[in-house]
Amino acid sequence: MIDGECSGQVRKVRLSSGGVSLAGEVHTPDNPRNALLPGLIICHGIPAARAVGGDGGYSELAGRFARAGFLTMIFNFRGTGESGGNFDIRGWMEDLDTAISYLMAAPRVDQARFSLMGFSAGAAVSLCLAAEDRRVGAVVACASPARWERIGEWASADSYLAHARDVGIVRDSDFPPDIDQWWKGFKQVVPVERIGRISPRPLFIIHGDKDEVVPPRHADELFDRAGEPREVRWIPGEGHRLRLSQPAMDAAMNWLREVNGLERPS
Repeated sequence: MIDGECSGQVRKVRLSSGGVSLAGEVHTPDNPRNALLPGLIICHGIPAARAVGGDGGYSELAGRFARAGFLTMIFNFRGTGESGGNFDIRGWMEDLDTAISYLMAAPRVDQARFSLMGFSAGAAVSLCLAAEDRRVGAVVACASPARWERIGEWASADSYLAHARDVGIVRDSDFPPDIDQWWKGFKQVVPVERIGRISPRPLFIIHGDKDEVVPPRHADELFDRAGEPREVRWIPGEGHRLRLSQPAMDAAMNWLREVNGLERPS
């Protein structure tokens, strides 16, 4: 891992995950006291199109959670943003494990209060990793698929690989070296098959009732297979991009503050 420049309360970092360079940011609350801070990693989803400028999205969201008292990290999974490599779902699991190890080693983080919040595929990876990794104390899953084959372009390995090349998350012409093994990863990282192992740590599922990408039945299936404590929140009229939904993000904020013992703003 390599620390980068620091501007105010935002530190840019680079991590090495299985030889792939990942770009990230760590947002620290303003004027922090000496007390330990709850840690939070926010995980993005699979880009729907090639990146364009003008959306400060996840960085702005991380800043909001930092202002609420969380030592907050965001990063680009391999194949996305300023990170290297090519999209691979098992690689994303490795990337998130690397990010957790990095933030858990921060001197101000409270290792007993460590949460993940993911969106879409980032939520799916968060659920699967949390099921196996007891360092994670709580999970917020926003618009998570229960399984991959029930969504959009996931009809076959060839069709999804073509889509991944088109949106720029598979960048190298010789990747993957074995398409069958690459595709097999999506049959191994299946949230609905792992979610039950997150219990007894708290889980919050958030889903828009008009989600046009991951149908609402996915949230029902995840909730049915999860153990306690669990909660589901339906966001009326909202689609897939819950990061842009004020009600969804307010719900996530309030829940995370409660499970981490932070007072709500007066």
